[in-house]
Amino acid sequence: MYTKMITVTAISCAVFLTACQTTQTGSVLKKDPEKAVKVRTQLAAEYIRTHDLDAAKRSLDQALEIDSGDATANMMMGVLLQQEGSKHSMERADSYFKRAISRDPENAQARNNYGTYLYLMKRYNDAIAQLQIAGASLGYDQRYKALENLGKVYMVIGDKENAEKTFKQTLQVNRDSVISLIELSELLYLKQQTAQASQLYEQFVRLVGQKNQDPRALWIGIRIARANGDQMGSQVLVNQLRALFPESQEYQRYLQLQYSTEAVWK
Repeated sequence: MYTKMITVTAISCAVFLTACQTTQTGSVLKKDPEKAVKVRTQLAAEYIRTHDLDAAKRSLDQALEIDSGDATANMMMGVLLQQEGSKHSMERADSYFKRAISRDPENAQARNNYGTYLYLMKRYNDAIAQLQIAGASLGYDQRYKALENLGKVYMVIGDKENAEKTFKQTLQVNRDSVISLIELSELLYLKQQTAQASQLYEQFVRLVGQKNQDPRALWIGIRIARANGDQMGSQVLVNQLRALFPESQEYQRYLQLQYSTEAVWK
């Protein structure tokens, strides 16, 4: 969902090896250790994508046996252990992310993924430090995701000022960042900057579709419409929230506030 807390990025790959190619490929890889590590790491990324974590572990073990310090293989092992999610795996993941960054300090993807991991471990200040570096890495194709993640961490720790700055920066990098649009629309609504909040919310709806909003997005839209005196627009969203998410916290909050005359519904 577009409001998911934080995003892990991984290397993208498409590996197609037929049975008759396998022997030839294995022979070539033995002669080129660097390529062997790369291929096995790409295979692992594909296995992670399809949730075959055991196969991913075997591929990464092979890659790291060839080169225990390879930055991408170490990063992917950290991602894999994070995906597995047990306490033991989560604790082990830290050393792999650190090794990846130690080997390649300019690896923005490793820093973004490490920042994600640190957030999950509730090491928020450490997460911010890693995500700031990834978010400042010009040329990194997932830079906007690192900035989205950074903004979300700021939201979790209650630093709305830096969250607002970061989401605005994200939209400069990628104007279609739906996470930044919805988060920023609420932040501006709470500051009673309703015209700007409306503009961002409307752009968000155009991107995700009116019928594809989750309860939080609908609740933000309801409050913005109300602040603008748009009773009809507000009621349409209330009806959608009631019909699709009657047990949600957002709808329960609406029921609590529906007769409130406060200028800003929080």
